[in-house]
Amino acid sequence: MPVMHTLTAPCTYQEDIKKSRFVAYAAPVSGVDEAMQFFARHSDPEATHNCWAYRIGQEYRFNDDGEPGGTAGRPILQAIEGQDMDRVAVLVVRWYGGIKLGAGGLVRAYGGCAANCLRLGERTEIVDLATVVCACGFGELALLKSRLAQAGAAILQEDFNEEGVALRFAVPRAAVADLEVTAANITRGRANWEVVS
Repeated sequence: MPVMHTLTAPCTYQEDIKKSRFVAYAAPVSGVDEAMQFFARHSDPEATHNCWAYRIGQEYRFNDDGEPGGTAGRPILQAIEGQDMDRVAVLVVRWYGGIKLGAGGLVRAYGGCAANCLRLGERTEIVDLATVVCACGFGELALLKSRLAQAGAAILQEDFNEEGVALRFAVPRAAVADLEVTAANITRGRANWEVVS
């Protein structure tokens, strides 16, 4: 399976093709609602077409916005997939310049603008994270937090009680099994380790 990436920040690309102006907007998104809000914010009601696509995990959608079927939204989605991108929304806005591009020309224009926009964006690898809850005594907390940090974990919540601390943290899923052994050793088996997501 290829290593998937997402954008670290929104990016834009503009190109004129046979007198039509194309502007592509791309951004990282974590959910469908966020993608749709991104499209609504960047769509131009004065433009001829506002075509878009998103991919968020197994969910994807695209829209040709009046262009011939399959000539705009699908090529944008293919640009996302072709660059192993995920959790990304791309909008390509077109202002018609008077020269028809034909189906092949539209596919190349929309797909090319989307691909160029994504190439310009700064990327980061998507790491599959697990959320884990575990407990430790007060005396074990510093050592356990040190081992969690070394594994790339981020503490989400600390709940203190009379027996010690319950930690909730996000950690790369690949590190969960080794960390469970480490936590069991540090707490002498009292970690109450639970992967919650």
